[in-house]
Amino acid sequence: MSTRHLPGPGDWGGRVVPDPDPAYDLRPWIDLTAVAFGGGANVVMQLAWPEVGYGVQESVVDSGKIFLHPWKRARTTGTYLAVALVGSDRDRELFRTAVDTVHRQVRSRASSPVRYNAFSPQLQRWVAACLFLGPWDYRCRVHGEPSPEDAEEFYRHATRFATSLQVPRELWPPTLADFWDYWEAGKQRISIDERTRAYLLDILEVRFLPRPLQLLMGRWMRWVNTGFLHPEFRDAMGLRWTERDERRLRRLCAVVRRVKALTPSVLWWGPIHLNVWDMRLRHRLGRPLV
Repeated sequence: MSTRHLPGPGDWGGRVVPDPDPAYDLRPWIDLTAVAFGGGANVVMQLAWPEVGYGVQESVVDSGKIFLHPWKRARTTGTYLAVALVGSDRDRELFRTAVDTVHRQVRSRASSPVRYNAFSPQLQRWVAACLFLGPWDYRCRVHGEPSPEDAEEFYRHATRFATSLQVPRELWPPTLADFWDYWEAGKQRISIDERTRAYLLDILEVRFLPRPLQLLMGRWMRWVNTGFLHPEFRDAMGLRWTERDERRLRRLCAVVRRVKALTPSVLWWGPIHLNVWDMRLRHRLGRPLV
């Protein structure tokens, strides 16, 4: 894996991301379709760094494993994204504390092929960067490129993907331009071995779901998530993507855009708020958040 320098505070001269505008409309950036279309692709991107890949595969926290508890894992991930974007500061504090409790248990062992620690800000920064790319790619694919002002404002909101983990604000790129520098450097560290590739293919083909759902959805989910992968990740996974595939995905995204324009936005956006409501209820009832 390349040791290319990753931009950090020394490159940013003490600058940090400005506070986001609380009135900004986040709805075009994330909804149920965004999760379905790019969720598997996002996992591939995160785990493409070996330290993250093996941290997930070797984790001793069985309650968070997708192949043991797929519905719980989906709820936890959905809640994290919802709380980061539309939750209150108190919601984010509660959820970060719950995530910290789990991450303290995720450390490499003597037999691990790479050294990792889930509390590493550098690893969590990469995870957060991938999470930002999820709604970014969805927005660009379905609604087209945002204006520079729109892009920068969403980026300020997405800082919470990092700070809701173990990433201090000063470690997050202060502007979108700084982020792209970090992202390009981070992609140089992609390295997916056969063990991790097999694990990720199982996720892309939803082999964590009951057999009938695997048969119904597996091929399609692998195809659409392959389309949402950047070429470097496709190459590392050995996945094929043709010009015909690209045309089909563009047509699909155009259909989604038209359907969204003709249906109430609450159908697409409402479940995000339900995740926040569910987290608050679980906290009041004293139930685990993750």
